[in-house]
Amino acid sequence: MEMEMAAPYEPKKNSEIRIFESSDDMATDLAEYISQVSEISVKERGYFTIALSGGYLVNLMRKLCEAPYSKTLDWPKWYVFWADERAVAKNHVESNYKLTKEGFLSKVPILNCHVYSINDHATVEDAATDYEFAIRQLVKIRTIGVSESNDCPKFDLILLGIGSDGHVASLFPKHPALELKDDWVTYITDSPEPPPERITFTLPVINSASNIAIVATGEDKAKALHFAISDSYEGPDALSIPARMVQPTDGKLVWFLDEAAASSLMAKSNDFDHPGF
Repeated sequence: MEMEMAAPYEPKKNSEIRIFESSDDMATDLAEYISQVSEISVKERGYFTIALSGGYLVNLMRKLCEAPYSKTLDWPKWYVFWADERAVAKNHVESNYKLTKEGFLSKVPILNCHVYSINDHATVEDAATDYEFAIRQLVKIRTIGVSESNDCPKFDLILLGIGSDGHVASLFPKHPALELKDDWVTYITDSPEPPPERITFTLPVINSASNIAIVATGEDKAKALHFAISDSYEGPDALSIPARMVQPTDGKLVWFLDEAAASSLMAKSNDFDHPGF
């Protein structure tokens, strides 16, 4: 069941907050949401381009592998990318590709040639360069749309998680990668969470998407979400939270939250301890 959210946390322009009582409710609604975006994109453009992160997100996509979606979605029109990836082998336990392959891709008829994973034999720098090149080629032929405002790729949907520190993709608080304006894909070698080497979409690419969904579960995300969504605190720590910087240029943002993650948003009082990021 989707829950109502207490004031004063009104959704910002072009954004929506959905709160769920259970993982199953969230997975059901997320599947319907992705299905609708897919159907609209295929009808309007002939393709559906989706960029994923790893973690719990893949498990929440499980309903798409079941009826009716398994039979009704136009899977051959799907193109799959990763908004971030760890620079590890594809069969490594920490690979987002491996997680997605086992939990989702192997269960639906998406064409293998439409799945764009990073080159796991290259250095992390070269892997980021190669990934951006592949995306640029697809933008040229308009398989991936293009933003009219900044010429960035305009993915139909970017699906993200959020860390307890407020990071999204592999963009971490106060990291120089947050300042990049011209790169579409970059790399980091100093992730505060292992493994240290990763590739990631930059903020301009994320914010250029037609649709962005951020999924958060667990009480450990509550503080980050408070500062990512709330306007009640404008201090430097809150403003440096990457999730707060996700603001679609010409698209829509939907937050999918369980009750634990949304606990600070649903509270009657605005009082909240400083998270100390």
